Amino acid sequence: MLVNCVAYQEGTKLSDIPKEDISEYVKRPDCFVWVGLKDPTPDELEEMREEFGLHELAIEDARHGHQRPKIEEYGNSLFAVLQTVEIKEAELHAGEVDIFVGPNYILSVRLHTERGFADVRARCEREPHLLKYGAAYVFYALMDTVVDRYFPILDALETELEKIEEQIFLRNTARSNIEALYALKRSLMILKHAVDPLMEAVSKLYGGRVPQICAGMGEYFRDVFDHLQRLHATIEGIRDMQTTAIQVNLGMISLNETEVTKKLAAWAAIIGVPTMIAGIYGMNFKNMPELDWVWGYPMSVAVMVVIDIWLYLQFKKIKWL
Repeated sequence: MLVNCVAYQEGTKLSDIPKEDISEYVKRPDCFVWVGLKDPTPDELEEMREEFGLHELAIEDARHGHQRPKIEEYGNSLFAVLQTVEIKEAELHAGEVDIFVGPNYILSVRLHTERGFADVRARCEREPHLLKYGAAYVFYALMDTVVDRYFPILDALETELEKIEEQIFLRNTARSNIEALYALKRSLMILKHAVDPLMEAVSKLYGGRVPQICAGMGEYFRDVFDHLQRLHATIEGIRDMQTTAIQVNLGMISLNETEVTKKLAAWAAIIGVPTMIAGIYGMNFKNMPELDWVWGYPMSVAVMVVIDIWLYLQFKKIKWL
């Protein structure tokens, strides 16, 4: 689906143009065209390939989707793949944005991503002095927006970890805590797979040999790289905390099992003493010392009770009960 098709000249919007006229505007040296597509059909992608003269391999990647974040150079044009991450029904879902950048054009293709880039277009049009940089600045603005949208999601995951940590020391929550921690781990991996490869790709857009399209925009792409580094460090920090939380939770499970074992052992000892005494007097040998003693029965019961009370107090003292 075609979302937008707009021509710009000297940092100012000229007009929305029909897609059939794209090739005409791209030929103008002081003009560039910005096109946005959402979940396009193969025919729509083929149309864009013909209008912009896009490389067949890049179009093939966009057609199939599910690509690893990357930035590839095709002659005087770039093809970038960014992963978007959105929260849907309390779960993280990864989408994709494919960006084709040329000297006089930029084409963004959203795949499996609901949130658009209308705010990016509005931001760029409010800054004509920066939009004069052309497609390179729009490329930066799109990339910067995708990266900035990772931060609220990472904050939500950090908050979720804090909630789980508060539950670790409560009774009968071990299983639910483990399930929540592993769900958090899966979410972190989705975000990590979006951030780490992109950080490697963006590092090639400033310093050293920079693609001609991005010349003069080094400080902007370095800013994106700095954001990615912050995200990477935070993700690694949360992963370390999550690993520690899993270990503490498993430790609490072992501790609870030990407490149960202690209680069972204590009650077994308390029950074992009267059982032993009753077993001795239940053997019914003819010549037992207290067999004919009038006070034998009450004395035996009294001894059982006294010993059990003493054992109970001892176990209570050492906190086994």
